[in-house]
Order: sequence, then C-alpha cells, then structure tokens
Amino acid sequence: MLPLSRCLAFVLLSSLMAVGFANPSATDPNYKPSRGQSGKDVIWIPTPPELVEKMLTMAKVTPQDRVFDLGSGDGIIPIAAAQKFKANAVGIEFNPNMAEFARRKVAEAGVQDKVRIITGDIFKEDFSSADVVTMYLLPDLNLRLRPTILKMKPGTRVVAHAFEMGDWQADEIAMAAGAYAYMWIVPAPVQGSWSVSFDAGKTARISLEQTFQNVGGSISLDGRSYQLLGTRLRGEDLSFQFRADGPAVSSFRGKVTGNRLSGTLTTDYLVQTLDGSRL
Repeated sequence: MLPLSRCLAFVLLSSLMAVGFANPSATDPNYKPSRGQSGKDVIWIPTPPELVEKMLTMAKVTPQDRVFDLGSGDGIIPIAAAQKFKANAVGIEFNPNMAEFARRKVAEAGVQDKVRIITGDIFKEDFSSADVVTMYLLPDLNLRLRPTILKMKPGTRVVAHAFEMGDWQADEIAMAAGAYAYMWIVPAPVQGSWSVSFDAGKTARISLEQTFQNVGGSISLDGRSYQLLGTRLRGEDLSFQFRADGPAVSSFRGKVTGNRLSGTLTTDYLVQTLDGSRL
C-alpha cells in the first residue's frame, strides 16, 4: 500500500493533469511558474532541494557524468548536478516558458558552461548518452519510458522522485524531505547460454535466465550441471557462486560486455581467469 503522502500526491497529479496546457509560440520574459500548474502530461510540483541532493548522491554523480533530467521544470536538478557534483547536465522541458525560465535560473547560478535546457518532448528527444537519468513523472509515464531506458547502456543510473516503474524493482530506495527516491541501474542483457573457458583449458556452459536485474541459472562442467547461487547483476557487473563436487564453493566475479563474459573464478585458493561468449 502506498504511504498517505504518496497517495495524495498521486491523486493531485492525476486529477490536475487533464487540464489543458497552452503551448505559446513565444516565451514570456516575465513568466514565473506556480506550484500545481498544468503541463503536457503532469502538473508542476518542484522536487525539494534535500531530495534533489539525495537523488544525485544515490546515483553517485561525478564530474565525468552526463545527467539528463526528464521534465526538468525550473531546472533545479540540472543546476544542482552542475553546482554540487560538477557534472554536465541537460534538462528536457516541454513548456517553452518554463524552459526559458530554467535557462534564466541556469544563468543566475553561473553554470551555463555545464547546463543546457532543451525545449522538447521527453518521448521524442534523444537522451541515450546519459550516464544518469532523473525524473518526477507519473507511474504510467515511467512505464512508457521503461522500454527506452532498458535499451540504454548497462550501468546507467535512473532516479525517480516518488513513483516506481511497475514490476521493475528499484535497486535502491531512499527518503528525504518526507519524499521517496527510487534508483534503478540499467542491467546488461545476459539471458541465454554462454560458452566459457578457464586458465587450465577446461570449458563450461553457463545458462542464464533474466528478469530485469534478477538473474538465475546453472553451469555445466565436466558433464554435470550445478545451480548458480547468490547471482547478482548490477549494470555490467555479474557475480555468482556454485558448489561442484566436494565442499568447495566456486565464486565468479566479472563483467558482461555485449556478447562477451569475462572475469575471475575463485575456488579455495585457486584463482582462474574466465572468458567466454554468448552462444
């Protein structure tokens, strides 16, 4: 069951989003947004500064990252990403007046060299170059974006204020200023069969099943199959364990890069390099 604060926010957003939104051909230099005003798909309720910082901290934003804020409103998240985390940031905002207002805020903050505000539609603009995606959208909009997000490069961090993405469970949940933030890490596509080899010349076959970041499967070695245990996928990083004959537990830790699987397999004190490819 949703907490009362989230239920009320959902009702407020849902009840007001049907109000028409005028898309002016020219921007108003005196425009100032008001809390609860209607937009293309949602109403505007600003994210509290404390939650903005929590969201960017959860995503471990660095100066090397490119942050895209979908439905950026007054630009508070891109500005914070630039000011506090030294990242480059792009905001996508449908309302031309709001986008221009955000640009003025960017200039006032002195981060024009790091922040760009695009007047555009989040379902049409290309944000595939993002390392981090932030958003405060309704659940149905999150679900519409989900297929696009899942095609982004593995390891991309996605942080949402208040609302989740259906049955794709968040990797992390945090709270600040009485509101929830949810973070997902785009998982590498690993489902299928993999042929792998070890240092000692042995070969094995790994079969993986995947639902988002949840992975299970088995490894076939020396003609016998063993269940994978404790399998974990976080972006490109894959780890698992299995117990072959005897008491020893073998642990794998590595990466999936496209159709390549590589890493190290540790059994007791023996460490082997594992390399493989998708069948």
